[in-house]
Amino acid sequence: MPPPISADPCDGGALMIVGVPKEIFPGERRVALVPAVVPILAKAKLEVVIEAGAGIEAGYPDAAYPEKGAKLLSSRAGVFKTADIILQVLAHGANEKTGKADLPLLRSGQTLIGFMRPLGELQSVKEIAATGVTSFSVELMPRITRAQSMDALSSMGTIAGYKAVLIAADQLPRLFPMMTTAAGTVTPARVFVIGAGVAGLQAISTARRLGAVASAYDMRPIAKEQVQSLGGRFVELPIEAKDAQDAGGYARAQDETFYARQRDLLGKVVAESDVVITAAVIPGKKSPILVTREMVTRMAPGSVIVDLAAERGGNCELTRAGEKIVEHGVTIIGLLNLAGTVPYHASQMYSRNLTNFLLHLTKEGTLQMDLKDDITRSTLVTQGGEIVNKQVREFYSLPALAAQP
Repeated sequence: MPPPISADPCDGGALMIVGVPKEIFPGERRVALVPAVVPILAKAKLEVVIEAGAGIEAGYPDAAYPEKGAKLLSSRAGVFKTADIILQVLAHGANEKTGKADLPLLRSGQTLIGFMRPLGELQSVKEIAATGVTSFSVELMPRITRAQSMDALSSMGTIAGYKAVLIAADQLPRLFPMMTTAAGTVTPARVFVIGAGVAGLQAISTARRLGAVASAYDMRPIAKEQVQSLGGRFVELPIEAKDAQDAGGYARAQDETFYARQRDLLGKVVAESDVVITAAVIPGKKSPILVTREMVTRMAPGSVIVDLAAERGGNCELTRAGEKIVEHGVTIIGLLNLAGTVPYHASQMYSRNLTNFLLHLTKEGTLQMDLKDDITRSTLVTQGGEIVNKQVREFYSLPALAAQP
């Protein structure tokens, strides 16, 4: 294995340096770039430097990076000092435990790209702005056709939905598929998915592949066709959400009257299910409670709930973020960062998303920011010491910025 280097001149015609530090969130195993994309960036006149050891836990050894043209640096500080553009999986904001340690390493004029959770806490966004970096939050990628290849949130949601079903199958004290055996016929498990976004649709698909009977509910009418196309049964309720979907394709928050009626109608379906996977998330909002304590008591002993909305408080009233508990004989799983438990392919997908985003933002090795472009404008959070993103400013009720010439 080649030793890490401490010098890192930009050569080979590259005009900007892209730096990838090792992830420092406790237990995070993903890496922002995998070796396979390095030649693609080199062709775009972007050089890659990476902190030694950054990809090891994801299954990408140090030696694989120089083989593709990247340079290994021996220290984290060296990556931040050298790079014009920093790529992270969990940047400060999304990394509330150790992310603040990176703030002194950032410098004015540098570009930062990663998950930042900009609608989570204003203070962390202000701290990023104060460094003077130009930051882009991948969570804010618009749901438009041109941006699909850059949509990291959907990539991680796909993995989370897949892993949720595997975890449920492991915990459920019965088989998923129907089996005809000499000892009799085993009936298939019944899986109910609440929230048919990217994660929910992948959960339906995976449950079906494992042989379960899958059904799903979503307050957005457009989800019905998507659920049925995967072989799932769409549960229709005699209530209608107002403005169920925003311009970005995400579900809108509803009033408590709607959610109360929704819970009443969902109760029977939940009680009849062996597995319930909840994936109803409202960007920037606390997750709505869709499965109450009373609903859990009506489920059969041994049933499983996997709450993919646990990070935002959970869709199940009894969910404890980051924990697996048993209440009334039902196993309730609120594990966080399920995508990070499949680090090899999660890193591969995320790396492709970032590479496509970088190719969109740069031209001939230089950053080209067109604020008339939906993708650039929507994801740009801070620049020149200010929070410049309109959505973020409105979310925190910050005054509008003066128009710039």
